[in-house]
Amino acid sequence: MRIFTRLVTVLIVAVGFCDASLAQSSRTKNAPPAPSEQQIRERVNAGTVGLAGGLLEGAPIRFATEIARVVNESNQVHVLPIVTRGPTENVNDLLYLKGVDLAIINTDSLEEYKTQVPQIQQRIVSIINLFPSDLHIFVRPEIRSLADLAGKKVNFNTQGTAAAYSGPLIFSRLGVTVDKLFIPHPVALEQLKRGEIAAVVFITSKPVDTFVKGKWDDGFKFLPVEFGPKFSDYYVASSLESADYPNLIAKGERIATIAVPTVLASYNWRPETPRYRRVERFVEEFFSRVDKLKSPGFDPKWRDMDLKRGVPGIERFRAAQNWIDRSNPVKHSETSR
Repeated sequence: MRIFTRLVTVLIVAVGFCDASLAQSSRTKNAPPAPSEQQIRERVNAGTVGLAGGLLEGAPIRFATEIARVVNESNQVHVLPIVTRGPTENVNDLLYLKGVDLAIINTDSLEEYKTQVPQIQQRIVSIINLFPSDLHIFVRPEIRSLADLAGKKVNFNTQGTAAAYSGPLIFSRLGVTVDKLFIPHPVALEQLKRGEIAAVVFITSKPVDTFVKGKWDDGFKFLPVEFGPKFSDYYVASSLESADYPNLIAKGERIATIAVPTVLASYNWRPETPRYRRVERFVEEFFSRVDKLKSPGFDPKWRDMDLKRGVPGIERFRAAQNWIDRSNPVKHSETSR
């Protein structure tokens, strides 16, 4: 009897195993074939965009990384942040480097390409105005005006930074010729304290920790720069206030300055091209998730970002403008009458 029972058990298990094998075989026959390596390669590349960020120590590469964190969650677009030599070089990358679809640039970096690429402002378009990089001209006590800096040593940080490019350009427009230095700011600030140089120029979003936390003797200060027609092509008006630097600016005081818009830009692809569609897909995913960037854990500057804010001197990418118009149908209807 025991032998019979064991045989029945074995038969039941065997039948069950056969049924499972047949079911699996049926599913395998009905399942679509696995994609080939070529198909995988095409799918991955169709959804990947290269984003030229900047130097490792700069704010642009941090913003590029945060954009990637949010957009890549969709699994529809894969953003690859790229470490580069800075916002000015990023224009060159956007124009000529394979694999670069987007770049973080400063608006005035287009100035360098006007001779080489006469239609530069039609070749590059903006996706979004990320944040302003404010001009800080910090000087010794004996310097009382911009004119006092003529012929004196002024540091513009290391090559590749926003200050190293925009700073000399701004001084040229101001008509002030200085002895330009390009050394790391921490080194230059020590030289400033010892009187070896007259000023340091920062171009970055405020507040700057160096001026908030640093100890400075009486008389060290920021010089004002008034916004005017000479800056209207690429720059915007800004100011430094006591709320930004309470140890250096008296309560209620406001020091006029200018700012360089830092922009997420794209090449101006024709709408029917695959590259246009790739950036268009990025825009859809990025704009639909932009509110997440304003939550804790991301750079606080995202909270002040306005998708609708334009960029001086640069047109907006068509797909980006279309998304904004769809999200504001009433306003768009009024402006189109």
